[in-house]
Amino acid sequence: MPASRRHVIFAAAAAAMLSGCGVNTVPTEEEAAKAKWADVQAAFQERANLIPNLAAVAKGAAEQEKGILVGVTEARAKATSIQISAEDLKDPAKMKAFQDAQNQLSGALGGFGRLLANAEAYPQLKSITNYQMLQSQLEGQENRIRVAIRDYNGAVQSYNTTIRTFPAMVAAKVIYGAKPMVPYQAVTPGAEVAPSLEGKL
Repeated sequence: MPASRRHVIFAAAAAAMLSGCGVNTVPTEEEAAKAKWADVQAAFQERANLIPNLAAVAKGAAEQEKGILVGVTEARAKATSIQISAEDLKDPAKMKAFQDAQNQLSGALGGFGRLLANAEAYPQLKSITNYQMLQSQLEGQENRIRVAIRDYNGAVQSYNTTIRTFPAMVAAKVIYGAKPMVPYQAVTPGAEVAPSLEGKL
């Protein structure tokens, strides 16, 4: 067999072996997880963008509501100040800080909704035509956040499984030095379920 033909056969065999050990799979799944994380960040940013509208609609409400509006505004500021890069997805401490800030904002929004559940106390809010639209936007955004987190966690699970199973783990360790990514975990009880704002706003 000519040397050139042997080289071609060897190169083809080497390529097949490398593809079989996850050389392409590991970075493909990592990039997919990063893309899903970008969707999570976009969903949280959209929610943060709705908060000023929420505050504007409720600005004329009763005196005791001011504390909750301040809490929502402060929680929003903290949530938007913590940014996670693609490389931070493998850092449990940074992910926890981000999750805690987002959960704090979720809690603040929940407190606002509970306060407004007493419609008789705030009849002026019910008469604002934009209020129902805001209610719908907030509910829809919470659902988008839930779906984005579910999709991200699914991509992380797939990536983490790939880098821990043979044969892809060979490429993951030897070639890429891959580390597991951190899934998003909601620490607030029931935070994985989009809250119902029916009758609260």
